[in-house]
Amino acid sequence: MKRYFGEFGGMFVPEMLVPALQELETAFEKLKTDNKFEHELHTLLHDFAGRPTPLYHAANLSKKYGFKIYLKREDLLHTGAHKINNCLGQALLAKRMGKKRLIAETGAGQHGVATAAVGALLGMQTTIYMGRKDVERQKQNVFRMKLLGAKVIPVETGSQTLKDAVNEALRDWITRLETTHYLLGSAVGPHPFPSIVEYFQKVIGEEARHQIHHFERKKPKAILACVGGGSNAIGMFNAFIPDKNVRLIGIEAGGRGKNMGQNAATLCLGTLGVLHGAKTLLLQDKHGQVSDTHSISAGLDYPAVGPKLAFLKRSGRVKVHAVTDKEALDAFMELSRLEGIIPALESSHALAYLKHLKLKKGDSVIVNLSGRGDKDLGIVMENLKGI
Repeated sequence: MKRYFGEFGGMFVPEMLVPALQELETAFEKLKTDNKFEHELHTLLHDFAGRPTPLYHAANLSKKYGFKIYLKREDLLHTGAHKINNCLGQALLAKRMGKKRLIAETGAGQHGVATAAVGALLGMQTTIYMGRKDVERQKQNVFRMKLLGAKVIPVETGSQTLKDAVNEALRDWITRLETTHYLLGSAVGPHPFPSIVEYFQKVIGEEARHQIHHFERKKPKAILACVGGGSNAIGMFNAFIPDKNVRLIGIEAGGRGKNMGQNAATLCLGTLGVLHGAKTLLLQDKHGQVSDTHSISAGLDYPAVGPKLAFLKRSGRVKVHAVTDKEALDAFMELSRLEGIIPALESSHALAYLKHLKLKKGDSVIVNLSGRGDKDLGIVMENLKGI
């Protein structure tokens, strides 16, 4: 298992965390070759989560843009997003390791809900850390977590968003290593977390690769995915990385725009640094202090990115662009009105980039619809008066 992707990655943590990470790596490598574990995971992904998810030809959207648009419908999964893939895998891993308790960070709340769901399923005590700002803007998901039996702890420090929730989860974990597994939700953090999350999310791209061949008998011209920490993007991109003629495009949160203050466009604007145990690209000032970020979507409101995505961007394999809050809202409305599908604001960022693609009539593109928009209706109502 790779500790580094080029210069990105590694294990930059307090010494007392190293044995726990090594224990996790050893257990994960062993279970990857355990047929019983793989069967149990596959069964739960099918029967509990609802895999495989469809690859949907968005005919009305395709007609508008002049090329074929397919949506990978991760929004149809149980709990409403791709997060359940990783949560099932890691929770089963933790159970095999003898852990009794799960902790997790969450921004938009989808990872928190998925963690709470698998905690209930497997009979494990669950605690979720969530920035106070995100608690307020994602009240529905907070209630869902509590309904599923999880304890939700609002984080009052820093910017009160995802970055600070990760900080608090790490503090919790370091004091309860023997009984607790930190179910990290994105492809970030110290080794082996980025590789573990990628492994459990790669099912998205593997399914999409077979499905697009069924529809088109050829590879798509481009794959689009939104990028915060990077779990849905690396899960979708993974299967297509060897296909040099398939453009891999990550879409970040441009916030209010170039002249309007904060954003969360880490791959576009970030510089090399260390955050949450890994060397990667992050948004920081000239003194190395982590910058505050802003996105209308809580799940993209994070100042760093997974190390493999940083490597793929630096190597040129993944191209990266940012779209504004307004563009994401417009795309949210467009998909709702044209296709009858209400997307998450995170996914809406990827959809918003469709207008910038220059493709021919017979070309196809896949957009990873990483989650559904139920959780975002309050935010949208506040920003779209008179709808």
